[in-house]
Amino acid sequence: MQNEFSGPYDIIVQAGQSNSEGCGLGEAAEPYAPDERILYLTSHLVLAPAAERERDGQNVSDFSLFFAREYVRAGRLAPGRRMLILRTAVGGTGFLDKRWGKQDDLFLNMLSMIRHAKGLHPESRFVAFLWHQGETDATLKATCEGHRQNLAGLLDAVRTETEAPCLPFVAGDFVQEWKGQNLAVCEPVIAAIRQVCQDKNGRFVETGDLFSNNQQIKNGDTIHFSTASLETLGKRCYEAIFGK
Repeated sequence: MQNEFSGPYDIIVQAGQSNSEGCGLGEAAEPYAPDERILYLTSHLVLAPAAERERDGQNVSDFSLFFAREYVRAGRLAPGRRMLILRTAVGGTGFLDKRWGKQDDLFLNMLSMIRHAKGLHPESRFVAFLWHQGETDATLKATCEGHRQNLAGLLDAVRTETEAPCLPFVAGDFVQEWKGQNLAVCEPVIAAIRQVCQDKNGRFVETGDLFSNNQQIKNGDTIHFSTASLETLGKRCYEAIFGK
């Protein structure tokens, strides 16, 4: 491992589908500027500076960047430590399409990445589990109870693997423009996520005032949060766990 990326680390597990992976377009109120203290661990187990990514000639953002920025600004990162964001989210994935269940590829890859991160430095610690997912399962007409069981089982497994039984967990509502167009199938999934947050000492973040890419830049993408909304979402997720 290169010295410039050495630990110990405060580790964030970032999981779910596209709004966690990050598809935000447009400008943030304060664009994310790379910070040598904040790193990604990619699905290929590569350490790299955390930053927006280029896709089709445009920069795309994710809410973990803004969560991490709040964490560092608040002074929670002790001198000599770095933040490490485990990038396990993949767009267009769910439980019902056999991607996030306990025998499925993305779930198993997430656990593998957690184990790898644990082995990088003995003084590292896990500080948060950021989850945003459910649109795929909504379109596949998941039931509230079925989704609740799937998500609760996943959260239990992550807390076990990280050896952090009280690992802070935060999840959020969907993009409201898309949710409003698909309300009947979205409501059971969102109810399930809220219930898991209540039952498992997690935090649920509201998104009623956040915009889609379509609302921000008029590109027809109603399902993904814009970069400006991801900035707000990251800050809200931080505050939901650690306070203002």
